[in-house]
Amino acid sequence: MNAIVVGLDADGLGDALEAEGVEVTRIEEWGTRPALEEAGITEADTLVLTVAQGATAIPIAKDINGDVRVVVYAEDDLPDFARGQADLIVDPDLLSVEAVAEELAA
Repeated sequence: MNAIVVGLDADGLGDALEAEGVEVTRIEEWGTRPALEEAGITEADTLVLTVAQGATAIPIAKDINGDVRVVVYAEDDLPDFARGQADLIVDPDLLSVEAVAEELAA
């Protein structure tokens, strides 16, 4: 399994995914189309957003790879335009990175 993590990932979800054996590519800035393509979105299994402000990456990723699973792990509210395209939205105050990583890697 491989995942692209977009955002600063202050909680360390990318590291937790790697500990579960997931191949992780990081985009620390915004998930623009060129950045997602360079990171390998066409072959990615999962796109993880760690900041809701980067929500424009969701429709871009789905346009490129309609099968990509989109997970948002952020405290902020996701804009309405992206909420319906996210497969899972998790508040970091509710689930630890380890629990989320374990579930995503399963």
